[in-house]
Amino acid sequence: MRGKSVYADSNIFIRPLVSDEDSSSAVASCRRLLSAIENGKVVAYTSTLTWDEVVYVVRRVLGKADSIQVGEKLQRFPNLRFISVSEDIIRAAQKLVSEREILPRDAIHAASALSRKVDVLVSDDADFDAIEGVKRESSEAFAPG
Repeated sequence: MRGKSVYADSNIFIRPLVSDEDSSSAVASCRRLLSAIENGKVVAYTSTLTWDEVVYVVRRVLGKADSIQVGEKLQRFPNLRFISVSEDIIRAAQKLVSEREILPRDAIHAASALSRKVDVLVSDDADFDAIEGVKRESSEAFAPG
């Protein structure tokens, strides 16, 4: 049985790593989604851009050694499929930037999600709400299965 397909925005990976509020509901909800991905309860995608964003933020906040370790773990994250930032993704992102109020990095994430026709894009960034064809749910609202 195929689970719900999701696109995990970079904040889903970043928040549990750098948040000072380890017990917050936002951190807990991100961890629930990551566990659902790891256990194969959802079909999960993210962009190769996510690796860049996660490693960059962890390096800035926690240091180089931690960022290297996190980058390696992210590459091996079970059941997570990376979408390459191809020419087609960039063309689609450019169209989104031209037509909507969306930042370039968010446009790449949205174009990546649209390329796989995911059921939901899980992100705490409401900018994705302006993208036709993207159903965004916050990390706290998302329920796997």
